[in-house]
Amino acid sequence: MPKSTYTRALLAGACALAFALPAHAQDAAQATEAEDTNPNVIIVTAQNRAQNLNDVPIKIDVVSGEELQKAGFASMNDVGQIAPVVQVNQDQGTVKVSVRGVGTTSNDEAQDTSVVINIDGEYINRPNVMGMALFDIDRVEVLRGPQGTLYGRNSTGGAINFITRKPGKEFGVNGSISYGNYNAIRADAGIDLPLGEIAGLRVAGFYDERDGYSKHPAGGGFFVFPAYAAGRSDDNKSYGGRASLRLEPTDRLSINLAAEYSHRSFTPGIFAAGDLNGAGNGPTGGACNNGFTQVAPEYAQVLCVPSNTNLLSKVDRSNYAAPLFGIGHVSDHTWAARGRIEYELSDAATITYIGGYRKYSGDPGRLTLPTIYQSFGYQDEAKTQSHELRINGTVGGVVYQVGGFYFKEDLARESGFMLPSFVFADPLNDPSLFGKPGTFLSYFGRYVKSDSKSVFGQVEVPLGDKLTAIGGLRYTDNKRNATYLNVDPFRFSLETFSLVPDPYIVGAGPGRKDFSKVMYLTTIPLKSSDSKVTWLAGLNFKPNSDTLIFVKASTGFKAGGFDSVGTYKPETNTAFEGGWKQTFGDHGQHQFNLGAFYYDYKDLQVSVLLDTAIGGQIFNAGKAKIWGIEASADIALDDRTNFHASANYLNAEYKELLAQFNVFDTTGEINGVGDLDPNTDGIQQPNFAGNRPPFSPEWVLTASLDHTFPLGDMGGLTARVNTTFKSKYFTDFYNYRDGTQSALSQTDASLEYKPENEKFSITAFVKNIEGTRPLTYGSFVSAGPDDIFNWQFGTPRTYGVRLAVDF
Repeated sequence: MPKSTYTRALLAGACALAFALPAHAQDAAQATEAEDTNPNVIIVTAQNRAQNLNDVPIKIDVVSGEELQKAGFASMNDVGQIAPVVQVNQDQGTVKVSVRGVGTTSNDEAQDTSVVINIDGEYINRPNVMGMALFDIDRVEVLRGPQGTLYGRNSTGGAINFITRKPGKEFGVNGSISYGNYNAIRADAGIDLPLGEIAGLRVAGFYDERDGYSKHPAGGGFFVFPAYAAGRSDDNKSYGGRASLRLEPTDRLSINLAAEYSHRSFTPGIFAAGDLNGAGNGPTGGACNNGFTQVAPEYAQVLCVPSNTNLLSKVDRSNYAAPLFGIGHVSDHTWAARGRIEYELSDAATITYIGGYRKYSGDPGRLTLPTIYQSFGYQDEAKTQSHELRINGTVGGVVYQVGGFYFKEDLARESGFMLPSFVFADPLNDPSLFGKPGTFLSYFGRYVKSDSKSVFGQVEVPLGDKLTAIGGLRYTDNKRNATYLNVDPFRFSLETFSLVPDPYIVGAGPGRKDFSKVMYLTTIPLKSSDSKVTWLAGLNFKPNSDTLIFVKASTGFKAGGFDSVGTYKPETNTAFEGGWKQTFGDHGQHQFNLGAFYYDYKDLQVSVLLDTAIGGQIFNAGKAKIWGIEASADIALDDRTNFHASANYLNAEYKELLAQFNVFDTTGEINGVGDLDPNTDGIQQPNFAGNRPPFSPEWVLTASLDHTFPLGDMGGLTARVNTTFKSKYFTDFYNYRDGTQSALSQTDASLEYKPENEKFSITAFVKNIEGTRPLTYGSFVSAGPDDIFNWQFGTPRTYGVRLAVDF
């Protein structure tokens, strides 16, 4: 390659760092349906049909199955590694996703995620279900911005599509096995079996096991019962399998069916805790000092918030004390069946049905919480089904699709939040209290039925040879009905609890409670209903086959719901976006993307714990303005060297956020304040306007380079390195100092050997070379006499070796 070409390529890559819209897609996904056989063409189905990535007017990241394997992708927790614009929030086994500052930080039974997750078109809505493993994936598509027309409700932030590997038409076997630090073992395998000329079967499975990332010394907190001795948390053991069937009885008919099961058994990451009541940690002299700020001065009590405390800096993020009762344990099971039937009615119309059924079951588990609390789960089950029927095609140059969607969920949960009995007695003089039931601060039963129906349509109308108009509408109708069971914690004490089987006695496993024997039970019937029309309007300008310039306006909404106090409204997002996608080079080997967006976000659903006897509450708390500039470049420096760079700038701010304070009360009487002045008529809620949404760093920058060294007849050696920089971000809307992750970088590197026939490979890898464990959760909790800052952390440095085969 001439020197001048190198110079132009490097300048283009450097310019890309000024903006942000990463395509992040160096390798092509399988493109058997594409007419263009150019290996640089990436085929996606983001608009429900096969298209060249550079023809899709959506900000989108695409990662192929090969790249997923190289990145060590295993679950939703790894999405942030393959698409850095995605922020992942973890909370003891649940996974919550944010894109461009839009996300959901709650696992409330009547609330779904703000970023739609689909597996082969099956809609996934539960954060705990998202924690399950993902395997045998052909590619991942991360769509940014509202996707209300084609993906419906709850897509205010975007959509993530996982496309699994389908049965091949020839016999084939692939697999990989890796071993690394933390005794991490990951094995994947699949086999393709052709069944005559019209059918094929694929069977695939995985096994994943590792030690916990976090150590907890014995005796942490106060002391630990031998039965609950501390050790490690944030471990994992999971396995699963999938059988996929492909049928093509005619040229016009194709059928894909799949059934899968996966299981996960793990110790959720223990919260690291900063005890604000500990010596030297709290305010002194009855005043709000030592990093605390006084709020609601009209109250007789002195109420403080830990706005500028500095306890997080004292925490070793990989080695910290467990709570009094040590570590807990959770086990999950999920079964799923999916199907896709596509029939070409004519050259102008194809009808497609996509359906999915899923059952999730969480075995009764025990979570330990700072400092002496325990949470028992007696039941956690969810059954979902989703169905979509659509017709799409081209008539007179107009590309269209119309269809309908139906989703149903049945959810059942029972859980209790408990203090041990000896908290209210003298354990040294009465050791018989150890191992006895205690007092429940809350005990809940949640039984929720959700139902959603929608119809949609979208058209692309040519306005000449180079200009196309796009328009779309979707009408969605949501309904939820529930029965909430709340037990009065002040009466449902040790005496009442003794009437039913005890979940706490050492050696006895937790079991569901028989509520019919429980007094002081409140039954609350709840329901909500909302409907919404979302729309899309845009223009695509394509002056040549290598260029796309687009502008669009679109809307999305997240369904409303209820908590044990009342209902809350849907939240909405109106977005304006523009972008430029450019392919250049003799064979389209270089790509550049540039774009900008603006969000007008209203009726934000904010989750706050006000009262342990009631549980989490959701508020429609105002509005936010979010805008950003994005750019990326993929440059093939030569036949053996590829360079990628991206930059993402995000300006996000609440313009109105009426919520409440969890407070440190020096008298110990109040835990939360939602009214700044109780002496006046009407509620005067605190307004957090000016604060930044959680998990929304201002800057995300990425760069990667890979180069293959030829070894003649022996094959080749490929070295890869990629790094991601994120500026500081907050973990909740309070924006406290101890809920702030400072700016960080994370760098991965690998060295892969492939022989000349490329039937197998050996890879040595290291991920997160810096070893920084970023905050994935951080929140101040005031409960009873305790005032605590809780934290959880991401993955530390990992390394290992991987052997893969494919023939």
